[in-house]
Amino acid sequence: MLPINPEIFKAYDIRGVYGRDFDNELGRLLGLAYVELRKNDPDHIKGKKLKVAVATDMRLSSPELKENLIRGLAEAGADVIDLGMISTPTMYFAVGHYKYDGGIIVSASHNPKEWNGFKLVRAQGIPISGETGINYLKDKVLANHFLPAAIPGEISKNDQALQDETDYAFSFTDHSKIKSLKVVIDTANGMGATYVKSLFTNLPCELIPLNFSLDGSFPAHEADPIKEENLIQIKAEIKMRGADLGIAIDGDGDRLFFLDNRGDTIDQSITRGLLSKMFLEIKPGAKIGYDARPGRITIDLIKENGGIPVMTRVGHSLIKEQMLKEDIFFAGEASGHFYLRGEAGCFEYPSIIILKLLTLVSQTPNGIAAYVSQYKKYFHSGEINRLVGDKEAVFNNVLAKYGDGKITRLDGLTIEYPDFWFNVRGSNTEPKIRLNLEAISREIMEKKRDEVLTLMQ
Repeated sequence: MLPINPEIFKAYDIRGVYGRDFDNELGRLLGLAYVELRKNDPDHIKGKKLKVAVATDMRLSSPELKENLIRGLAEAGADVIDLGMISTPTMYFAVGHYKYDGGIIVSASHNPKEWNGFKLVRAQGIPISGETGINYLKDKVLANHFLPAAIPGEISKNDQALQDETDYAFSFTDHSKIKSLKVVIDTANGMGATYVKSLFTNLPCELIPLNFSLDGSFPAHEADPIKEENLIQIKAEIKMRGADLGIAIDGDGDRLFFLDNRGDTIDQSITRGLLSKMFLEIKPGAKIGYDARPGRITIDLIKENGGIPVMTRVGHSLIKEQMLKEDIFFAGEASGHFYLRGEAGCFEYPSIIILKLLTLVSQTPNGIAAYVSQYKKYFHSGEINRLVGDKEAVFNNVLAKYGDGKITRLDGLTIEYPDFWFNVRGSNTEPKIRLNLEAISREIMEKKRDEVLTLMQ
């Protein structure tokens, strides 16, 4: 057995380089530890046998890791339901829809091909984060003191999750308003292809698929649409085909980026704001979440449409936990995650999000690019990362200069003035500070961006 690198246990999941940081045995140990975690949870009925769903993405190392994970769960006495190769959101949906006690997918999301890992949830798809279980799993796995159950669990399969997820998406959305659009979608050889194909079978749209074959070697490009170099192909295809919309999806299918009919990426704060408007039509007056990174147009659109804007921390586990605690109906994150409190639980429902955007594009006769142009009111720095020797010193420097602004400490420091606002926060895993700044003009944005960056040096 390869020694397990403790650094793979992150704030939101477990992730590292396969064959360097861990090997297949991690799967078995994690299965044993997960059952102990869930049996110690307050919601567990003593003596009740756990039902745990397991899924995998298309990475080359995933099948053996899944096999060992199933073995560990069964050895610990849990009944295991094998969902097969599906997206992370489909796994979440299955756990909530079929009322399983939890679920684990073998995946490293958007990371390069050498990586792999695990995303874990409790019942109803409630995420397990560092503070709510991953640190516990880390201690148990590294200690490696387990007693197998007297009666091992049973293993079964469920191949219906994707179809049931698709059916739910259509039941949630009036898709009769969707016109015969031309849509380019790049799934980067990742799991988004599964739900996209299922969805578009029932739509009048022309689907132009890019990199739909499931391939863990990622032959086209990395499965991370936040990087501009990974959008070159889809942008060219949109222009060449005269498409109405483009969608780029990450490796495990839980992040979406939308591109307009000119091939330009639609700013996530605008996408989030427009989706907020549409979800407020379903639930008027609802609370709508947005993460701490600036994106003022989202707040404008929430307020204009009668919603209650609520700032959240950054990170999918933290946002979902806050949504459940504060009764937030919909939330969007700058990284491309869009969350909804749906029938099966509170998590990403990408099929519903895609149907909503297709409905919106169908109602824009001059194209989505012309439509979103009215919302390009603010100027954003983009996320800028800086290596720092002392994170606390940076925060103190920022407070010393901008202490007279409106200060929020929910996630790092968010400081607001009438003409500019920004967030600085530290990385969870690296000696880095991240800056996101927005302003009412490009000149103010560039000036204030450079001022804050000077304080971060």
